[in-house]
Amino acid sequence: MPVTTIDGHTIHVDDEGFMTDYDEWDEQLASTLAGQIGVELTDEHWKALHFLRTDFREKGETPTLRRVSVSAGIPTKTLFALFPAKPAKKMAYVAGLPKPRGCV
Repeated sequence: MPVTTIDGHTIHVDDEGFMTDYDEWDEQLASTLAGQIGVELTDEHWKALHFLRTDFREKGETPTLRRVSVSAGIPTKTLFALFPAKPAKKMAYVAGLPKPRGCV
């Protein structure tokens, strides 16, 4: 697994840059990762990110966009506004999780 350093954090990533070690993530790193993709985190972003992290810990896989929408109660339209273009991938990236299954 490749290792990279972002904002002073040494992290393990896959070939697409998604973090592979759940415990290497923290909120400061999330803010940095979000900034790299042009997203400034708000309370709404944090609600989605915390849901993703909790769900991943419980289920063992990154939740899909539909799961975030249904289980976290965040409408899909809102997720597209928060993480434009590819919300599932961007949420996973900022949350420090593997790319969701089914994402190309």
